[in-house]
Amino acid sequence: MRPPGTAEQLEARRRRAITLLHAGKSYREVAETVGAAPSSVVRWEQAYRRDKKNGLRSRPTPGRPPWLSPTEQEKLKEVLLRGASAAGYATELWTAKRVGAVIRKEFGVRYTEAGVWRLLRKSLGWSWQKPERRALQRDEAAIAQWKRDEWPRIKKRRSPGRASRLPR
Repeated sequence: MRPPGTAEQLEARRRRAITLLHAGKSYREVAETVGAAPSSVVRWEQAYRRDKKNGLRSRPTPGRPPWLSPTEQEKLKEVLLRGASAAGYATELWTAKRVGAVIRKEFGVRYTEAGVWRLLRKSLGWSWQKPERRALQRDEAAIAQWKRDEWPRIKKRRSPGRASRLPR
């Protein structure tokens, strides 16, 4: 797994490790100092020996680049935070299908529902939320009064002699 940090920070870490090795430190000491495995330090030194100038440089991240740039992702986040009704939907519920339609309309890019979910989760850091199901006309005061006054009256109670009549 890739360690945290930008490409430049990771490259600086590798260069620092090489400097420490040239100063006479052991692989294990260097690894502890820079927070890496000793095997990584050995690999870095081998890469440095092969190509001193470019051996420790960062390589581009493999894989297809995202369809939306970081700027477009921020714009998408703003659109989503305004709410689904602002985007023309009857309810405030965002679904992957709705978000995909907004992306298509705003940026001209088609995402599958799975791709929308991956974008929301990994790139924007959002998580799935289940909406609470409550009636719009719900009256909390009336519910509390019913629980306090009516429920105890109709709640089934076990009579004191009932336990003795149960089969053994």
